[in-house]
Amino acid sequence: MDFRAHSAYVRRIVGIVLAVLLIGGVAAAVVAGRDSDGSSGTAATTVRGVIGSEKAEFFADPETVKALAARGLTVRAETSGSWAMDQLSLEGQDFTFPGSKGPADELRRRSAVEGGPLRPFYSPLVVVAHRNAAEVLAANGLVRLTANGASKFATRGTLLMGPYLKAAEADRTWQQLEGAYGQAELSGTVFITSTDPVSSNSGALYLAAASYVADGGRVATDTAAVDRTAGLMRKLVQVQGAQQTSSDAPFRDFISGVGNPLVLVYESQVASLLTHSRRQEIGDLVVLYPDTTVSSDHTLVPLTAAGQRLGELLSTDPRLRELAVRHGFRPQGAPAEFTAATADHTDYIDQGLTGVRQAPVPTAEVLRTMARRARG
Repeated sequence: MDFRAHSAYVRRIVGIVLAVLLIGGVAAAVVAGRDSDGSSGTAATTVRGVIGSEKAEFFADPETVKALAARGLTVRAETSGSWAMDQLSLEGQDFTFPGSKGPADELRRRSAVEGGPLRPFYSPLVVVAHRNAAEVLAANGLVRLTANGASKFATRGTLLMGPYLKAAEADRTWQQLEGAYGQAELSGTVFITSTDPVSSNSGALYLAAASYVADGGRVATDTAAVDRTAGLMRKLVQVQGAQQTSSDAPFRDFISGVGNPLVLVYESQVASLLTHSRRQEIGDLVVLYPDTTVSSDHTLVPLTAAGQRLGELLSTDPRLRELAVRHGFRPQGAPAEFTAATADHTDYIDQGLTGVRQAPVPTAEVLRTMARRARG
């Protein structure tokens, strides 16, 4: 090979090497640029888990998907009743996310991951009522309504659990209550629609609060305590007939104007509705805070390191916390965030849970026994 040919050959080799180095440098710069703000254009890790249905809209929100992707995660979640999760095969799952500590404690026994469970947010249980039902209950001493300065109608109030449970014990009907005459939709036994307490978190916590009040402010700790309130708990459940395993369907039925005029839901469902709907779509909704209730601590149980990473992000990442609040959840340890997000909805939302007492929750074993006895 002569000198000229050899020089051309060398120039081609050098050009190729420089091109490779240049491409590598650009790629490195892109990666560094993404890492410098802790974000990434595409999610690198898929995290699979089982969640309570009340969190499905939060995880499906495109903004949540985007915020998680910026942290390198894609979440693939399926829904289940919180108390039914321990009956599922969790092979291939990275986390479970039931609605309270009880089922989370049982699921925790199946995890070898240190550092969990994590409780990024919570939501108290409330009862949604149609206005006519709330006003009849108020006229008969079962509800105390809160004046609404912006409207002649009350949109919030307090469910007095003691009087309500006495009415349930006596099998009171709407027709026996003052003011219900002539209102066709108010007929039959007065009851609150709740979910199946054997499989669903909100239904189980409803029994926890009701049994606490019915037993004179004592939390059930053994079979004898369950026995003392078993008859009333059975009435609360069996009067409803078939029950759903998720609070989502009864709430949607209520908003659609069908079903029972009193439905137990999470406050987060109401707050999310208020945030995402126009006022005329809310209809005659009245939110009743039980004077004795239970807050649902949504508890993530990590099964793998990826699941733990998700739980930590939900607890600490500012954008994810902001989105959780937008979906009605109260972030742990940061009441100001929820207060600011619901500032325009205080006619419905009791930000400070004024006069609301939190009932202790029985152990998972006792609550399961109570639920099975109630369902019969």
